[in-house]
Amino acid sequence: MAITGLIRVMERAARKAGQRLRRDFGEVEHLQVSRKGPADFVSKADRAAERTLWDELKVARPGWGFLLEESGEIEGEEGKPRFVIDPLDGTSNFLHGLPHFAISIAVQEPKLDGSGWGEVTHAVVYQPVTDETFWAEKSRGAWLHDARLRVSARRELSESLIATGVPFGGYGNFGEWAKIAGEIAPRVAGIRRYGAASLDLAWVAAGRYEGFWEAGLKPWDSAAGCLLVREAGGFVSDWRGRSLPICDSTILAGNDVLHSRLHKLLVGALKPA
Repeated sequence: MAITGLIRVMERAARKAGQRLRRDFGEVEHLQVSRKGPADFVSKADRAAERTLWDELKVARPGWGFLLEESGEIEGEEGKPRFVIDPLDGTSNFLHGLPHFAISIAVQEPKLDGSGWGEVTHAVVYQPVTDETFWAEKSRGAWLHDARLRVSARRELSESLIATGVPFGGYGNFGEWAKIAGEIAPRVAGIRRYGAASLDLAWVAAGRYEGFWEAGLKPWDSAAGCLLVREAGGFVSDWRGRSLPICDSTILAGNDVLHSRLHKLLVGALKPA
């Protein structure tokens, strides 16, 4: 599949930002780090990557808006799309020298009636350490470089590897998570928590995981990943079963059969006693 112009623009920006991240990752012990909140660190590398992405994309697509993890929302011209960007998903991994982090870029279109933001149409998740570019375009599939991605064909929970995000450092509801894990864990082949939601979703799209659930994410964490899973033939919803353009506050992903089974377990786990 030939990569279209917009995906090339997004990948080029991600690769440029990724070069700096790789250099800084090699000297992670020397990074100057500030603290934003409990267990939520932001590094000079994070801010530099965001600036690189902003500089590259605003030149390539003048007038477009941005939703950035560090800088917040930057409004574009009326009627134009916006980029939804996480410049360093997996910051804690990065700061601890764990080579599992990514740059996530998505394009979101405005609703035709002007009432807000609608569908996500383009996505890039770039892993600088492995040099893997996962990308998707609405109605054109999901890809790893030039190889088509499909979600796992497994149909049995007992054969399935499920990814999740675990509440930490004052963020999230650990009791709620424990109830869900208590229902899912005994029925699956394993649960993994690697600490970068964009890569978790990219790996669901690539069939490396059979499913993923998490609560308390932000739009920049999951915008690109949602499109990747859907374009790879999977399903993404919130915990109420709604297929929103970006599922972030709660998200569940998987293939058609396993998404349904996982959703039933999740709903059952959260029923009032």
